[in-house]
Amino acid sequence: MASRPPAEEAYPVHWASRRSPLLVRHIAATRLIRKLAARADVVYTTGIIGRSGLGAALAGTPTVVKLTSDPVFERSLRWGLFGHDLAAFQDARGLRIGVLRRGRDLALARAERIIVPSEALRGLVVAWGVPAGKITLVRNPVSIPVGLESREALRRRHGFDGPTLVFAGRLVPQKSIDVALEAVRRNPDVKLLLAGEGPYHDRLVRHARELGVEGRAAFLGPKPRRTVFELLRAADAALLSSSWENFPHMAVEALAVGTPVIATDAGGVTEILRDEWNGLLVPIRDPDALSAAIRRYLDDPELQGRLREQTVGSVAQFEPEPIYGQLEQVLVDVARAQ
Repeated sequence: MASRPPAEEAYPVHWASRRSPLLVRHIAATRLIRKLAARADVVYTTGIIGRSGLGAALAGTPTVVKLTSDPVFERSLRWGLFGHDLAAFQDARGLRIGVLRRGRDLALARAERIIVPSEALRGLVVAWGVPAGKITLVRNPVSIPVGLESREALRRRHGFDGPTLVFAGRLVPQKSIDVALEAVRRNPDVKLLLAGEGPYHDRLVRHARELGVEGRAAFLGPKPRRTVFELLRAADAALLSSSWENFPHMAVEALAVGTPVIATDAGGVTEILRDEWNGLLVPIRDPDALSAAIRRYLDDPELQGRLREQTVGSVAQFEPEPIYGQLEQVLVDVARAQ
């Protein structure tokens, strides 16, 4: 789905326009997937799982679904049906939410395999009624850009002055950025740079102003992938205040460039971070604990050095080639089973 023709790639890119009315674009996407699926051995879908599942079903082609979140939660958030985090959403009720859940469950029921990147999300999917044997854990790969400058050079180039923390990701409810802003407020010498966009951008900017930290909390907007890695490498630490996480990409990316992470113990975070080893963990929705962890980290050079020593090695398992090989094997197995 796209609002305009996608950029040319070395491979063919087919698309349906988001500018069309809702029903029209859903039909167009389903027809396109059906046409392509008829020539394929397997359909691997990482989004629009309802249209992908229906199009593949009409073509008689098996599907493998990659989940990175609850698609019903994501759509409910876009439509304004629910404004809390993903964990709280699992108990939400309503006719439209119920219809969306039914569509999700039908698509997952037809899928031959469901891939998730974390044990936290696996548990969520099982709670929806999906058999555990149908779910395969395949971690997300992370590779850093080639030729990144040193931390010191990047701090100079990006104008870092004094203790600076970095967050990179979507500005959505489950990131609980308000907790991070409150923790920064309680540490008046600390700056926080936030790279990313999302539906909560404007209200978070207003909240920063209300807290009196607008001069120390800078909302940078979306940044190119390389720039995000540069900011993470230059940071004293990455800051993640989420109330729920699946596979925290920012945490892995920060560790991969040698930067410890101060985070909440939400969902899949604990599958990446170990407290006192490659980062510091605190309870969710606890600005007191997060503020104290920031202060302790910045005031203890020995702790900073000890955590930095473990960062890169702790995420070696997320190098791309083995993970791509695991994904390829899942797809081959499904195709051969037909």
